Amino acid sequence: MKNLLSVSDLNKKQILELINLANKIKKNPLQYNTKLKNKNIILLFQKPSTRTRVSFEVGVNQLGGNAIVLNWNELQLGRGETVEDTTRVFERYADMIVARVFLHNDLIKMSKISKIPVVNALSDLEHPCQILSDLFTIYEHFHNFNNLKLAYIGDGNNVCNSLILGCAITGINISVATPKDYEPNQTIVKKANKIAKSKIILTNDVNGAVKNANILYTDVWVSMHQENEKKERLKIFRKYQINKKLLQNANKNAVVMHCLPAHRGLEITNDVMDSKQNIIFEQAENRLHLQKALMLKLLNKI
Repeated sequence: MKNLLSVSDLNKKQILELINLANKIKKNPLQYNTKLKNKNIILLFQKPSTRTRVSFEVGVNQLGGNAIVLNWNELQLGRGETVEDTTRVFERYADMIVARVFLHNDLIKMSKISKIPVVNALSDLEHPCQILSDLFTIYEHFHNFNNLKLAYIGDGNNVCNSLILGCAITGINISVATPKDYEPNQTIVKKANKIAKSKIILTNDVNGAVKNANILYTDVWVSMHQENEKKERLKIFRKYQINKKLLQNANKNAVVMHCLPAHRGLEITNDVMDSKQNIIFEQAENRLHLQKALMLKLLNKI
């Protein structure tokens, strides 16, 4: 594993190895606090970030490394320098590039020429670090991936794309309920179906999707830089809300997940967000542990 641009860069064995290492790090973080000594990790952000930036920056620091946080527009990238030229410079200074970008193709450009690992911290196509952490959270809660059904409710966005791939690889059955014309990327779905060890169902029927589900998952209806679509999206997505009524169609002991930030009262109601069924903030915490495991694996420190 040289880079991580997509969840599909990993197989089930590699995902389980990451989860096992993340679990060890979570239980005994001090054992790993010098593993990245003298290592410099560039964290490059073209889009705003809360959890990704903080979890990576804290993770690098806790492993004994140095995190260099850069905004795309404060670099020469913002004045027209090519992604390739910037990458050629970065690889001479640092040991890893973690980048949050608008265009997935920019990550591909980086990875093709970079001699150091490149990690996708979110692109328009995927969000693999989020989903690998989510798989860790699911495994932590259920202790395996067997006979699980996950229902994703909402927009077929980058999180949804990576979630479909993650479920396909690990054998979790997934039902994705989106409004018409807001389905996940069809190339991703085709790829997932080729590798699937489980069922992948795409539907517009919310109640059908959550029937007997063990996990309900949602994300915001209006992603970053879709603000001009907000009014229309709020109308289209209003039936795609995780609320107490919808939860009644799921498994009795179902848990609720959200990658955050949450817009309470829209994609998820307050009573669900604050209920004992949510494992949302465990998800957020596990970003730290899984990403630490990922960095150690990519830099061959384990």
